[in-house]
Amino acid sequence: MRTTKVVLIGAASASFGPAMIADAVLTPELSGSTLCLVDIDRERLEVMAAFARRLNEVTAAGLRIEHTPERKEALPGAEFVITSIAIKRDELWKLDFQIPLKHGIKQVLGENGGPGGLSHALRNIPVILDIAKDVERLAPNALLLNFTNPESRICLALSRYTSLRFVGLCHGIGMGYDSIGTITAIPPEDLVGIAAGLNHFSWFLSIRRRSTGEDVYPLLRAADATYDRSYYPLTRKLFRLHGLYPHPSDDHIGEYLPYAWEFCGLEGYDFERADRWRARAWEHISSVARGEMPVAAPQEGWASGEERLLQERWQLRRSGEFAFPIIAAALANRRDFIEAVNIPNNGLIPNLPSWAVVEVPAVAGPDGVQGVQVGALPAGVAALLNTQAHVQDLVVEAAVHGSRQLALQALLADPVVHSAEAAERTLDELLSVHRPYLPQFSS
Repeated sequence: MRTTKVVLIGAASASFGPAMIADAVLTPELSGSTLCLVDIDRERLEVMAAFARRLNEVTAAGLRIEHTPERKEALPGAEFVITSIAIKRDELWKLDFQIPLKHGIKQVLGENGGPGGLSHALRNIPVILDIAKDVERLAPNALLLNFTNPESRICLALSRYTSLRFVGLCHGIGMGYDSIGTITAIPPEDLVGIAAGLNHFSWFLSIRRRSTGEDVYPLLRAADATYDRSYYPLTRKLFRLHGLYPHPSDDHIGEYLPYAWEFCGLEGYDFERADRWRARAWEHISSVARGEMPVAAPQEGWASGEERLLQERWQLRRSGEFAFPIIAAALANRRDFIEAVNIPNNGLIPNLPSWAVVEVPAVAGPDGVQGVQVGALPAGVAALLNTQAHVQDLVVEAAVHGSRQLALQALLADPVVHSAEAAERTLDELLSVHRPYLPQFSS
């Protein structure tokens, strides 16, 4: 089997880094290949590199581990580039959530949709496009696998403003399996579905049991009628209304709906809990890197970041993300089914724009990632998704061209925004407080 080079940009993240490294060492097709870790945080990058070398040694994975804070040093020879970056993620996200709320706009999360999603995209799109330019120059044949949010908007920018092959990835479908499993009492690992839509706003067209092939929808409908109504109330309201179960979760879906706050509240993301988790996770990563914590035998199955990292013994397990299954399929010269990718539509969902970035199943192999045509979505679902696709169109153009006018148009087209005056006040304050991170708006 041939070898390759994989570059992880953003590798010092306490969640992304360990997940990708674990997947790499548990991918036998990568034996003999190079894994290069890149992050601008030099101190944490050193720790993560030691962590990677420890896991590589324990598993006898046979990888060559490299690390550098300079992506231009890492990219030559890369066949796969994986990106997960953010600019002061939680610090700026808090402002993205609080400022619109102050002006009366009732968004429920502020990360990928609504005014917060616009602000997030204005910061991250230029950074990802800068990375993409380096990839185009130094590794022009590489496949870019992006985890950076807002996923659909990032990928739409890549589609329009680069020549790269790319795919956007997210584990939201796994979260869908988790909630369906909770309602039906079917183990999530025994579920497999065909889902389609937009990232964080996708809908199961079919759900079956892996073990038997049984259609789960009749059981889900019956269980939904009696299960605790306080669990995922927005998701289940949409399920009963449209007949298809959406994923990944109430708060993510709710970013695109003006009435979501009635179901989800306005508390937003739990930043304090995230800070506690991140601190504990980093302690575990550092202990493994120093050789102070034993590494347990590999475990199969998807696990959340908290389950994966915070244990008495650091257990290796596959993350459930799709980056390394895609890479493995290419290296092994086989064609593998991938449950969810974000790629240009081009008719995969005929009643959404051809240029939109949609989330659909795909087949990965030596010829890249090929989306599966899923057919037209129900009219009500398509109406919701078409609205968001056109908002994303405006957001991308605003981010690339530094246009306040287009950014305001995006807000006024967003169903979460109820007031033109609130939209202008929100936009101007977001542009002001984030000015150091928005050079495209400085002229």
